[in-house]
This record gives sequence, structure tokens and C-alpha cells, in this order.
Amino acid sequence: MTLIHDCSVESELLAGMRLARRAIGSGELVVIPTDTVYGVAADAFSAAAVQRLLDAKGRERTSPPPVLVPGIPTLDALAAEVPDAVRSLVAEFWPGGLTVILRAQPSLHWDLGETRGTVALRMPDHRIALELLSETGPLAVSSANLSGMPSATTAADAADMLGDRVSVYLDGGAAGTGYEAIGERPGDTSSTIVDATGLAADGTGVLRIVRAGVISRERIAAVVGEELLAPAGGAPTAAAVGGPTADAPEGESEASAAGAPAAEAEPEASVDDSETEASAAAAHAPSEQRTDPAAS
Repeated sequence: MTLIHDCSVESELLAGMRLARRAIGSGELVVIPTDTVYGVAADAFSAAAVQRLLDAKGRERTSPPPVLVPGIPTLDALAAEVPDAVRSLVAEFWPGGLTVILRAQPSLHWDLGETRGTVALRMPDHRIALELLSETGPLAVSSANLSGMPSATTAADAADMLGDRVSVYLDGGAAGTGYEAIGERPGDTSSTIVDATGLAADGTGVLRIVRAGVISRERIAAVVGEELLAPAGGAPTAAAVGGPTADAPEGESEASAAGAPAAEAEPEASVDDSETEASAAAAHAPSEQRTDPAAS
């Protein structure tokens, strides 16, 4: 049986982090705590590791994971362009429960699945996740659950679902406790996934919330203005249709949000968040084909 490392104990934290780094470097999977839900992480630049992540969760390549990053500067390294509105959002909500879908840098040598040229990104607000990310670089991270099951908020929950498909489990205590559970399902602490692929560099177009999570629409509007947000619950506006193809988490959708997960897409990405993957996958679809995701 896979050992769960209690990171509240210094010796177990050191051993767990060492083993986690080694596992990521070997293309294996690691379960990590984030501020929203627990995520299952893989080397974002290893196609085999990302496929192992999808297989462990029982997901297809059409549900790519979000990507968690160690800091805001990584945004420019992974995204082709970052509109001013997105910079304002990450300045306000990162680290935290927001996954953003952007066009990916075309030069990136990775294969997250069928992302259609997008990536869902999130910076988590959790010291263990951030410490690991600072040592490994960006990680593909999707919520640590089987497809169709509730997101794990404890390491034990994740282990019950994923078992020995994961090499290392890091237990950082209950996840999501710092947020009000205002996501799409009762008790949901997944990240909010915002699709920014319909926003042009000159500021025209709109942002679209593709998964409601712990960062409310009202808080987002307070930063960028309600006029920059597509109508809630509706189809993409004319400005968003025909926008860049995207995919990525969680965050998070996976960050997939993220692409997330994202759609976290969330991860999911998208993870953020380490997020529910169905949300992230829907978030990664081109805006003209996208429908509001159902959380998994």
C-alpha cells in the first residue's frame, strides 16, 4: 500500500518532498495538497507522465489537465500573450483559487492532450504545493479523484480512489478550508476558471467564467469591470466567438482549467484546480464550440 506522508511532521515532510521530487523526475504521479482541493500531479513536459495521469483518473485526452505554476512570472513563459485584464486578475487572486485559460506559447514542447493550443494556469496558495513547484517547475495537476467522483479534500480520500496508481501522497491537512464553498456543487471548493482566450491584446472582447468556483463573479467584476465579462450562464458573446483555440488545465479547470485544470480545469487545469477535469476540458474547447462544463 502506498504510504501517505504526514507533512505536519518535519521528518515525514522532508522524506515526502524528496520522494515526490524523485517521482516527478521519473514520470510518476504524486498527490499534493492545494488551497482548493487535492491534486494529482505529473511532469507537464513529459507526455508519458501526463498520459499516466489521465489513465489514473479514467479520463480521455479530450480532458487535458490544468498546469500549476510556482509564481506569476511563469505566466509569461507559458502563455503567448497576457492581456492587461488577466494581469490585474492574477495580481489580485494569485496565489489562490483562480484558473486562467490563455493561448499557450507555440514553442512549448509538451503534450497535455487535445488542448487546441491553449493552457489553463493557476498558482495555488499552499506552501507544500508551492515548494514542490519551485523545485520541479510547472506541473500538470488535476483533481485527485476518479472521473465522476467528488474531488478529494484529504490525502486519504485521494488514496481511497487512486491507490497505487500514485507513487507518493503528501498529506497537508484538509484542503479548501480557507474558502467559502460557493462552487457549482454543494461543498465545492474548486477554483473559478476564467477563459481569457476571447480577450484580444488591445482589450477588445470579453472574459468568460466557464466554471463558478471559490472566486465569485462579483469579485472578478470588481477588478476588471462587469462590462468585460460575458453574460452569466449564456452562450459566448459575438466578441468571444472565433477567439483563439484553447485548452489547458487544473487549472485547478484542471488549470481543465487549468486546462484545467483547469478546468481545477482545475486542472483544472483548471487543476485550477487541481480542479474538476470535465470543467477544464470544456474550458479548453474553442469558444465557438464550448458549452458550460458539468463538474465531475
